[in-house]
This record gives sequence, C-alpha cells and structure tokens, in this order.
Amino acid sequence: MIPFSAKRTLFKIRTSILRGTAKILPFPKPTLFSGPGSSLELCEAIALMGHHRVLIVTDHMLVEIGLLDDIQTKLAELGIEFFIYDGIEPDPTIEQIEAGFEMLKQHDCEAILAVGGGSPIDAAKVIGARASNNKTIRKMEGLFRVFRTPLPLYAVPTTAGTGSEVTVAAVVSDPERQSKFAIIDPKLVPAMAALDASLMTGLPPAITASTGMDALTHAVESYLSVNALPDTDCYALAATRLIMENLPVVMEDGQNIEARQRMSMASYYAALAFTRAGVGYVHAISHNFGAYYHTPHGLANAVVMPYVLDFSEPACTARLADLARAGGLKHEGDSDAVLAKRFINHIRSLNHQFGIPDKLETVKAEDIPGIARAVLKEAHGTYAVPRFMDGPTCESVIRQIMA
Repeated sequence: MIPFSAKRTLFKIRTSILRGTAKILPFPKPTLFSGPGSSLELCEAIALMGHHRVLIVTDHMLVEIGLLDDIQTKLAELGIEFFIYDGIEPDPTIEQIEAGFEMLKQHDCEAILAVGGGSPIDAAKVIGARASNNKTIRKMEGLFRVFRTPLPLYAVPTTAGTGSEVTVAAVVSDPERQSKFAIIDPKLVPAMAALDASLMTGLPPAITASTGMDALTHAVESYLSVNALPDTDCYALAATRLIMENLPVVMEDGQNIEARQRMSMASYYAALAFTRAGVGYVHAISHNFGAYYHTPHGLANAVVMPYVLDFSEPACTARLADLARAGGLKHEGDSDAVLAKRFINHIRSLNHQFGIPDKLETVKAEDIPGIARAVLKEAHGTYAVPRFMDGPTCESVIRQIMA
C-alpha cells in the first residue's frame, strides 16, 4: 500500500503539471448571445452558418411545457429542418446518448442544438463527438480522447447552474458500472450559446435553488483550487457576487427577468472559472451520490459543500475570506478567520432558506467505503484541492452527510 505522504506528493506533482497545462492550453469560448430573446438570435446565426438539418437535443418535459415552441417556429421560418430527440433524463446514460446518435444518423443532421440544463447539453456534446470519432463513448473517457472535431454544436441553457454551454467537459452515467465518468476536451465547447432569461422565468423554486447553488459551487471550488489563475479568480469572484445578490431575489420572485439574466451570467462566469481551475471534493462526492443514489447534482453539491469547506478551511482561510467579501458578508474589523467561517455558515443559511436539507436520507453506511474510494480516485486524478484527504477522512466527511 502506498503511504499517505507518497500519495500526497504524487498528487502535488500531478496538479502542478495540470496547472502548467491550464496556463498554456487554449480554452475556446462560444460566441455568446445574451438577453431575453437571444435564443432566437442564435437560431438566425445557425441559419447563417449554412446548416439545413439540425438535431435538437432536449428533455421531454421542456417539449411538453412548450418551452421550445418559439425556437421551433423560428427555425422553420429560417428554412431549417429540425428533428427533436427528447430522450435525455437527468444524469444522461450511455444508452440515452447512443439513441440520440442513432437519430442524428437516421436524419443525416449536420449540426446539433442543445436546449435544456446540463444533462441535454452534455449529452449533445457526446453525440457530436460520437458522430465524428470512430470510437465508443467509453473509449472517449478522460482527457483529450476526442481526436476529431465534433459536429457543430449550439447551446441554449434553460437553467442557471451547470455552465455546460462553455465547459470542456461532458459527464456521462454508466449504470452498468454504477459510476459516472467525464469526457474532457476543448473540442467539446459549443460554437455558440444563448443566455436567454425569458426561458428561465418558469423554473420551479426547487430547481432554481439547486442549479443556483451548483453555480456557486463552481465559483467556490475554482477559487479555492491550487490551480486558480488570475483570470479564473476574477470570474469566480464575479460569479459569487452575482449569485449572492440575485439567487435570493429569483427564489422570491421567479418572474424577475433582470435577476434571472444576471444569474445566467453568473453561471457562465463560474463555468469559465472552473473550466481552467477545476473543481474539488464537493463535486467528487456529489458525482458519486448521483451514481449510487441518483441524487440531483445541484442538490448534492449544495448539501455537500459546507461539510467539505469545513474540512478545507484550515488550508484556505484567506481565500474563503475573499469569497465572503465578494458576497457582501464583510463587517468592519473582521479577520480572515471570522469571514471564512461566516461564508461557510452563510451557505448553510442559504440552503435552509431555500429548503435544501442539511443531510441526505439516501446515503447508506455500507456504501460509504466504496463511495470514498471512488471519490478519491476521481478527485486525485485531476482536482487541485486545497487540502488533501485520505480514505478514513473522506469516509468521515461522507458519514457527516448521512442522515
């Protein structure tokens, strides 16, 4: 068995290499349309790009409630033939993505338009990669395994949380192995995206809360990352400020389109931050709660975040204090230590305010050792966390979350 000190040394070497890569590797950004109605501007851009047959990747509920009606009308007016694949569910599986790929081939589509939360957008990324790369989805797992450029992808997020419209990653569920895995490659970033708050005003409070806290997790973990860079710091602090100011507003009044628009921009900024700087143990634990119990990702992040921050705080007190200042939590004369604790407690307070539980009823004691092993395997591969966990510590943190 490798000693803990040796594991930590290997981790530091790996994260140092990742930091160097993040500094020099180009991370593309989508051409961005922003504001109410911007999704229709994106449709016009798709027509200008010369596409005639487009696969729309979404989920069934969005089609049912008519959220895509205006987009479909606009595409038809522009002479674009479209085909809707609405088989994507939360935590999209290999099987669901393969079904979308088969529809794309069947209708000979030239481009993909993803409309929805992170699940449809992630699924659309993989469908596009699958179309141009002669390999299975599992063969694309990991870093830089998408050798050929995917089909052109356009994205319209309908939640302000995942930031998938700008990230280099797609998360895939593998029920057969009871796990999730990520496909990570700059080629997965959509060509264009529209942040259209008019599509978000009808979001239920529970989804608004969990997706908003998901975006906050992205901002927080990227800012605390050992691999944070000056530009990722700016994005993370801006996102934190926007979320702290606007998430309570949209929870109180879901029709406030200005606050919804600011939340969509916060999600975008947070995603720009974590795409380069990475995330941490909150995400690693949440991904595995999703794999084991199908816990919605944003909800899991919100529940897990305070516990992981309690563990990490001794190694990142000053950075947590910066986040508190960005979130408007500073009082005259506060020390960094006081601000760091206040920031963590404020996250707990927001969870309580939004009806998010302190603990998860689904977590089973007998699963914890397996979850902890999977968490450390994920996190110690690519996440530049501020404080290193060993197996018993990880199990202890997860046990605190168990109801």
